[in-house]
Amino acid sequence: MAIIEITSLDHEGVQVFGTLTEAQLRNRLEPEKGIFIAESPKVIDVALNAGYQPLALMCERKHIEGDAASIIARCGDIPVYTGERELLSQLTGYVLTRGVLCAMRRPLPPSVEQVCRDAHRVVVIDGVTDTTNIGAIFRSAAALGIDAVLLTPTSCDPLNRRAVRV
Repeated sequence: MAIIEITSLDHEGVQVFGTLTEAQLRNRLEPEKGIFIAESPKVIDVALNAGYQPLALMCERKHIEGDAASIIARCGDIPVYTGERELLSQLTGYVLTRGVLCAMRRPLPPSVEQVCRDAHRVVVIDGVTDTTNIGAIFRSAAALGIDAVLLTPTSCDPLNRRAVRV
């Protein structure tokens, strides 16, 4: 683990947390290179437990030995960027929830057949473009014991930072 103090918005390696758009992170042309951002220790922990590969962390300095300590320990030898709260907010465009972000490798999307193989009840999401609504639908589907969720291409990204946080 390398703790890297950033002092400017131009620091090499932090672009993934601030200057890349959701479309650039998703990388539809080369899906195997896609990335998503997980926000907060709880969400990052769930993603790690599900087998997602961490690429880099960003956290407020006070969280390195606080809320992010166990996450950092689990992530192995990836860069951990830190800096003043104001600088991180300028970089990302928002105040970090619980002070921690993790860039993670986006999995290749499974086929419809794979998703529905053993499913009895399936939710189909078509044309939902609000990320918090996507998160709420997934959360509701889980609460109702739904077996699978399918999204059409007209819906927003379920791995968008705001959708995942919900």
